[in-house]
Amino acid sequence: MIPVHENLNGKTAVITGGSGVLCSEMARELARHGVKVAVLNRTAEKGKEVVDEIVQAGGTALAVSADVLNRESLEKAKEEVLNQFGSVDLLINGAGGNHPDAITDVEIYEEEGQGKSFFDMDENGFSRVFATNFTGSFLASQVFGKELLKSDSGTIINISSMSAYSPMTKVPAYSAAKASINNFTMWMAVHFAETGLRINAIAPGFFLTKQNRDLLLKEDGSHTDRSKKILTGTPMKRFGKPEDLLGTLLWLADDSYSGFVTGITVPVDGGFMAYSGV
Repeated sequence: MIPVHENLNGKTAVITGGSGVLCSEMARELARHGVKVAVLNRTAEKGKEVVDEIVQAGGTALAVSADVLNRESLEKAKEEVLNQFGSVDLLINGAGGNHPDAITDVEIYEEEGQGKSFFDMDENGFSRVFATNFTGSFLASQVFGKELLKSDSGTIINISSMSAYSPMTKVPAYSAAKASINNFTMWMAVHFAETGLRINAIAPGFFLTKQNRDLLLKEDGSHTDRSKKILTGTPMKRFGKPEDLLGTLLWLADDSYSGFVTGITVPVDGGFMAYSGV
């Protein structure tokens, strides 16, 4: 178990998309270090299970309803967090995901009739996926940013992806959005550098989540062809586990460890990005 970071005790973290597989693990871990955690989802019920687990373990947490694409919704969520916890020190922009309307059926373009191609993707679906992954992070950073500036250790951690560096086939909207996250992380880091607000990102490699489970595992639990490609390109030859992200999360969140670190995206990928394939 990771040693407790005493410097995080009493701080407040806001996590958008906080009920997801990866972000819920982050929420539970931060709470173990004494952080008061606000779990934001479009419906508060989604985060309640995570919050209940944290409270039962002796932590402090709050489930809040918020749509990251709706500024008014985020403003209301901020007021609820401030009323409950009084301040915000850490924002994790974890809301994201994909949608069938923004995914092609084939990896490489073929003749018509071979499934949904680039030309068949729905414009609204594409825009929605891009917005959920990028614009939602922008809006949440705007809404909570002024509170973060009041903190003596304000930090934003964005969630990127391996697809930001080398876009995965089939998911152009998701890949473009994550590439934007990397760039935006650097831009914000420079913009706020003199205020003390630090902005970094984590780029997970391939982790099994609710969103990608059907792409990576067959009904019997065996690997799909796409899964086999991923594992072939991952030198550690396994998928990531949610707890694999926690050391990086705590390092970036704790200014006594990373106080001079801003504007970077940290790959946590089992060597995927380092491997050329030969």
